Amino acid sequence: MINNSIPKLRKAPQPPLSRPGATPDSDRAKRPPLSESSATGQELTPGDRVEGLGNFGRPTGELGTVKQANEDDAVVKWDDGRRVRLHQRSLKKV
Repeated sequence: MINNSIPKLRKAPQPPLSRPGATPDSDRAKRPPLSESSATGQELTPGDRVEGLGNFGRPTGELGTVKQANEDDAVVKWDDGRRVRLHQRSLKKV
Protein backbone atom coordinates (compact mmCIF):
# COMPACT_ATOMS: atom_id res chain seq x y z
CA MET A 1 0.00 0.00 0.00
CA ILE A 2 1.06 3.51 -0.67
CA ASN A 3 1.12 5.68 2.41
CA ASN A 4 -0.34 9.01 1.26
CA SER A 5 -0.24 11.56 3.99
CA ILE A 6 -3.32 13.73 4.21
CA PRO A 7 -2.43 17.32 4.93
CA LYS A 8 -4.07 18.74 8.04
CA LEU A 9 -6.24 21.80 7.71
CA ARG A 10 -5.22 24.77 9.75
CA LYS A 11 -7.60 26.15 12.35
CA ALA A 12 -9.28 29.38 11.33
CA PRO A 13 -9.79 32.04 14.02
CA GLN A 14 -13.31 32.70 12.68
CA PRO A 15 -15.78 30.82 10.51
CA PRO A 16 -15.48 31.62 6.80
CA LEU A 17 -17.46 34.54 5.40
CA SER A 18 -20.73 33.80 3.64
CA ARG A 19 -19.64 35.77 0.59
CA PRO A 20 -16.60 37.82 -0.43
CA GLY A 21 -16.67 41.23 1.23
CA ALA A 22 -19.19 40.21 3.91
CA THR A 23 -18.80 41.60 7.41
CA PRO A 24 -17.36 39.03 9.84
CA ASP A 25 -19.76 37.78 12.52
CA SER A 26 -17.65 39.27 15.28
CA ASP A 27 -17.99 42.76 13.74
CA ARG A 28 -21.73 42.68 13.13
CA ALA A 29 -24.09 44.24 15.63
CA LYS A 30 -25.54 41.71 17.99
CA ARG A 31 -29.24 41.11 17.60
CA PRO A 32 -31.15 42.46 20.62
CA PRO A 33 -32.88 39.83 22.75
CA LEU A 34 -36.58 39.33 22.16
CA SER A 35 -38.60 41.18 24.72
CA GLU A 36 -40.00 38.91 27.34
CA SER A 37 -43.71 39.17 27.92
CA SER A 38 -44.66 40.55 31.29
CA ALA A 39 -46.30 37.22 32.13
CA THR A 40 -42.93 35.47 32.25
CA GLY A 41 -42.30 34.05 35.68
CA GLN A 42 -45.87 34.60 36.88
CA GLU A 43 -47.77 31.57 38.00
CA LEU A 44 -51.41 31.70 36.93
CA THR A 45 -53.99 30.14 39.22
CA PRO A 46 -57.73 29.65 38.75
CA GLY A 47 -59.59 32.88 39.44
CA ASP A 48 -56.82 35.22 38.21
CA ARG A 49 -57.89 38.03 35.90
CA VAL A 50 -55.81 38.12 32.73
CA GLU A 51 -55.46 40.16 29.57
CA GLY A 52 -54.63 38.60 26.21
CA LEU A 53 -51.34 39.45 24.52
CA GLY A 54 -51.07 39.67 20.75
CA ASN A 55 -48.04 39.92 18.48
CA PHE A 56 -44.82 41.03 20.17
CA GLY A 57 -46.47 41.00 23.61
CA ARG A 58 -48.85 43.87 22.91
CA PRO A 59 -52.10 43.78 24.90
CA THR A 60 -55.17 42.93 22.83
CA GLY A 61 -57.68 44.46 25.23
CA GLU A 62 -59.44 41.13 25.86
CA LEU A 63 -60.03 40.43 29.54
CA GLY A 64 -60.93 37.12 31.11
CA THR A 65 -60.68 34.82 34.11
CA VAL A 66 -58.43 31.76 34.40
CA LYS A 67 -60.52 28.60 34.94
CA GLN A 68 -57.71 25.99 34.82
CA ALA A 69 -53.95 26.33 34.60
CA ASN A 70 -50.83 24.19 34.46
CA GLU A 71 -47.18 25.15 33.98
CA ASP A 72 -47.57 25.78 30.22
CA ASP A 73 -51.22 26.45 29.37
CA ALA A 74 -54.31 28.03 30.85
CA VAL A 75 -58.02 27.77 30.05
CA VAL A 76 -59.46 31.28 30.04
CA LYS A 77 -63.11 32.27 30.09
CA TRP A 78 -63.18 35.60 28.27
CA ASP A 79 -65.67 38.28 29.30
CA ASP A 80 -67.58 37.78 26.02
CA GLY A 81 -68.45 34.22 27.13
CA ARG A 82 -66.09 32.05 25.08
CA ARG A 83 -63.42 29.77 26.55
CA VAL A 84 -59.97 29.33 25.02
CA ARG A 85 -56.90 27.31 25.96
CA LEU A 86 -53.76 29.46 25.54
CA HIS A 87 -50.07 29.33 26.37
CA GLN A 88 -49.34 31.28 29.52
CA ARG A 89 -46.89 33.39 27.49
CA SER A 90 -49.93 34.84 25.68
CA LEU A 91 -51.48 36.10 28.92
CA LYS A 92 -50.72 38.90 31.35
CA LYS A 93 -52.04 39.09 34.90
CA VAL A 94 -54.13 42.19 35.50
